[in-house]
Amino acid sequence: MQAFRAAVEAHDIDAVEALLAEDVVFTSPVVFKPYRGKAITAAILRAVERVFEDFRYERVIGEEGGRDHALVFSARVGDREIGGCDFLHLDESGLIDELTVMVRPLSGAQALQAAMAAQFERIAQEAQEAQAGTAG
Repeated sequence: MQAFRAAVEAHDIDAVEALLAEDVVFTSPVVFKPYRGKAITAAILRAVERVFEDFRYERVIGEEGGRDHALVFSARVGDREIGGCDFLHLDESGLIDELTVMVRPLSGAQALQAAMAAQFERIAQEAQEAQAGTAG
């Protein structure tokens, strides 16, 4: 999915958010329960933008025009190198309705979990503000 990749690489989370379906399901590599909805998913992605360093996509797997894509990436959290993959599924209108992230190694996943836990209050606040903005 070229638009998603370009937006992420440009650090344009507003553009990423525009690609998300309202009912998107985000599955984290470090939390058991999936997150549901555009507001919380966008807030999580904003936090990831703050936490990841030296993020870069290595390659994209999937058919052009297809609905399933895998974007292989590398990044760093603190002193831990992380390898991972964003799995995207597109709905009938071409918006992302499923986003699953996987990372390795375990020490990298643990560093990511700790860094994201430190962002939790801000994530919740941003999601709540976004929900309030769309409700009004």
